[in-house]
Amino acid sequence: MKSSASEYLEVVRAVYIDACAKCSADVFALRDLETIESRVENEGLSFLTIALPQFASDFERALATGAIDSAHFRNFKKCGAIPAFLQGMLSLIFNQKTGKVTSYESPTTCNNVAGDVPSDIPTVVESVRQICCTFKKVELACTPKRVQAALRSFTKIEQDFQTFSAPDDLSRKFSRVSRLLWDNMVRDFDPQHIIPSHGPGATADRISGNQKYVWRRWHDRLEPYFPIIDNGYPLGTPSYSEELEIVSVIPEDDEQPVRVITVPKTLKSPRIIAIEPVCMQYVQQGIRDYLYDRIEGYWLTSRRINFRDQTINQRLALKASRTGRYSTIDLSEASDRVPLSLAMEMFRGNSDLHDCILACRSTKAQMPDGQIIDPLRKFASMGSALCFPIEAMFFYTICVVALLDSNSLSYSQKNINKVSRGIRVYGDDIIVPSANAEVVLDYLQKNNCKVNSNKTFLSGSFRESCGVDAFAGYRVTPVYIRQTPPENKRQYPNLISWVATANLFYLKGYWQTASLMFKKCERYLGPLPYVRETSPVLGRYSFLGYESVDRWLTKKNHSTNASNYQSPEVWGWVPSPVHRSDELDGWAAMMKCFIKMSKTKMSKDRMVKHDVNADLSAVLVSSFSALASLEEVQSVDERHLVRSALHGAVTLKRRWAPAH
Repeated sequence: MKSSASEYLEVVRAVYIDACAKCSADVFALRDLETIESRVENEGLSFLTIALPQFASDFERALATGAIDSAHFRNFKKCGAIPAFLQGMLSLIFNQKTGKVTSYESPTTCNNVAGDVPSDIPTVVESVRQICCTFKKVELACTPKRVQAALRSFTKIEQDFQTFSAPDDLSRKFSRVSRLLWDNMVRDFDPQHIIPSHGPGATADRISGNQKYVWRRWHDRLEPYFPIIDNGYPLGTPSYSEELEIVSVIPEDDEQPVRVITVPKTLKSPRIIAIEPVCMQYVQQGIRDYLYDRIEGYWLTSRRINFRDQTINQRLALKASRTGRYSTIDLSEASDRVPLSLAMEMFRGNSDLHDCILACRSTKAQMPDGQIIDPLRKFASMGSALCFPIEAMFFYTICVVALLDSNSLSYSQKNINKVSRGIRVYGDDIIVPSANAEVVLDYLQKNNCKVNSNKTFLSGSFRESCGVDAFAGYRVTPVYIRQTPPENKRQYPNLISWVATANLFYLKGYWQTASLMFKKCERYLGPLPYVRETSPVLGRYSFLGYESVDRWLTKKNHSTNASNYQSPEVWGWVPSPVHRSDELDGWAAMMKCFIKMSKTKMSKDRMVKHDVNADLSAVLVSSFSALASLEEVQSVDERHLVRSALHGAVTLKRRWAPAH
């Protein structure tokens, strides 16, 4: 491992000292740091990346149940009923002799009403979790053994589909609710109105950048719904054109399978991605955009299923941690466990959409060892553009069925609207009313879903959804270090990540940790300027303001036109994409421009439609803001036809740039 354990330990010491300073526990005389150092020496970084996060998970379960039991903290010595490690903090919450919650009434007996938890307890909870979770999500390569275990699990899930069958009564209920939920929503689907598009990521063909627009392979299954003329190339492209001459229309039996790979996630387990062929991903993204718009705007799903706004789930999770009225559910291997038959049942009301989805769905997969899985029985793995919306629809349908049954309500759109008001779905992050949570879990598991018990919370004052960890109405989300410590000036992603993370620690009040991380980065970058969060410059945030603390690095730009204004700038490092020469011309270049124009117009129309009741000036402002945001995100480049950005590659360039 490139970075020595000493650098990780240095950060953990700073986090520990900052965490102790934030809470009222007198822990400096205890041996917590000695324990960390000793176990890292014996176990390596797995103690920081696996054992400590498991400690945090056991801590969360104890908060949910109101007591520490014998199954918790098995890999840590006990001092009475609580772990000796971090006992100075844990003793403020749990009784050292019984292991039961002592600082406030058990939420399981007091209905979790506001005021049960003293205001200092969330600070202790946050401190414990920050110490344990700092390196939980650092991107380190797993051991070959863990990688192979993840791949075996992927294969086993596929094998299990051969024997899986949802109970007949649940299948009938799923079908009935699907008709009521989805048939009207997708009745206007027309493949001629779908605008396919390319994403920035990898493809099974190993084609990237502008070369994705130069078609070499087009699947025959796509032709009836998405012919290459009018989808891959513009209408009017002559049959004798050079572009069409090199296209091979591939029959179904010869289609390229998705390419299964592993990418770093945590040291405990990698993430498995199934990379799609370029033509399939291209069409999938067009249908995905249609589903996103329809689902987020439909009266039975609006603000209940979300794809572009996680804050809806986050706010409800915070509220639920205080009131206990809602439970948060997390699923394991969610993408890989959606059965094809049930997924397609949701689209039976529109045969065109049903058939279009099947046409752009890959039917086989190639594992890293060359093994071919044929046919695939899951709907799709992570990597398909349709995976996210369709898994959300699938989970939402099951939740609606469960809530209708648990409330003994008939199947009607009126009753669906009634029960679905308490459901929030963002991918595999699900929130449902606590009164019905057990029934929902039962129905999910009967439909082949696997509940992640470590991240599912039905009781107590802890909730977790969409990246927000909440306790008694307070955010207790830790700051995660996601990249290894930078070792030289050219490790741009590491430097950018560490500066961003140091600022998060600063804003959280972890002063020593932030100072340490800034110091490590400034070793390679030199002094960092003070900037606001909106500045493109790599710099420090400050509660004092960027001008008052950094005048020596600030200059004023003066512009004289209809109105005079001043724009303060600072001299600093600005992250920039890495481009390569990638020329595109002819019909392919024209198609790319058409797609960009269409997507921009769709984004503007979406904003105007969203603010239909607002006054005209507000609509125009929001629309132009949306376009500006879209251009910023997509990094619209005037030279996009002669070069392309390398996906995931970044460099740092020193220049003057706005300080805010």
